[in-house]
Amino acid sequence: MPVIDVHTHMFTHKWLELLKREGAPYNTKIRPDGQEEVFRGDTPVVIPQKGHFDYELRIKHMDSAGIDISIVSLTCPNVYWGSEDISSRAARESNDTMAEAQTKYPDRIRWLTSLPWEYPQRAVEELRRTCDNGASGVMVLANVSGKSLTDPFFAPIWAEIDRRSLPVLVHPTDPPGVDVMDMTQFDLSWSVGFMFDTTLAFTRMIFYGFFDQYPNMKLIASHGGAALPYLVGRFEKGDEVEIPSRRKMKRKPTDYLRHIYYDCITYDPGALAYLVSVVGAERVMFGTDWPHQVHDTKGAFANTAKLPPKQCDAIRSLNARQLFNL
Repeated sequence: MPVIDVHTHMFTHKWLELLKREGAPYNTKIRPDGQEEVFRGDTPVVIPQKGHFDYELRIKHMDSAGIDISIVSLTCPNVYWGSEDISSRAARESNDTMAEAQTKYPDRIRWLTSLPWEYPQRAVEELRRTCDNGASGVMVLANVSGKSLTDPFFAPIWAEIDRRSLPVLVHPTDPPGVDVMDMTQFDLSWSVGFMFDTTLAFTRMIFYGFFDQYPNMKLIASHGGAALPYLVGRFEKGDEVEIPSRRKMKRKPTDYLRHIYYDCITYDPGALAYLVSVVGAERVMFGTDWPHQVHDTKGAFANTAKLPPKQCDAIRSLNARQLFNL
């Protein structure tokens, strides 16, 4: 049964050079350990690794780990910087390189398109172009330069995604206010801020009635859904005491949690088991976050192996095969 990694990332050198030239407020700095890191102001965002740029190295890693198919995507800060032309160029650069990799490795690589979300008309155009070019779905950050994903400004993009019934990987980035909340040190923007970003984005969607508005979308909450599973009781209590005239959901919060998909990147077997207990194994898929410095390929295999065999098979293979029509 093929192992399918739905959360794994690739860059291109041209994308990174464009970010350095045109990506304000993003910039790069050299860490004390000598590695180059992308920052937003003084907030650390991502550390480029060799594997981000090398598909041959990726295939070697997949072979060594036992991964059959990788569904690659860009990560933060994606292409949410620069002018309309710059953002669109960055998207095309990333997307076309991934399409070329799929052509070169047709049995091993699939990819998620990145879109210039700050420019909805251009985003819809890029969505159509890249779907025609082989994209398997979409990757979006949990906030787009501070804007909520439920902002009506993005409605044309969501409408087209919904019309196509596409899977969407929602990946965190540094949330607005990380500097005010003193998250710029000790990678707190990653360990806490990223989890906050994902949790807030999906909670808004649930209470906003977003999944009723766009019933065909298949959203994946990164990193085991962040704090979403843990907050299930709090969501239910909040809905119970909500003023009826303000309520926008048609179902209960738990129903929406079981409508969302998740990856298995929790770094802890107990956390993964709890996620499965809340949403069901049929909503969870295999992910590694490779080649980030914090990737957990070994942990993803070890933690899923501790689940019952049917759940393990569903997470490693069956769910992604069904969702992505593989």
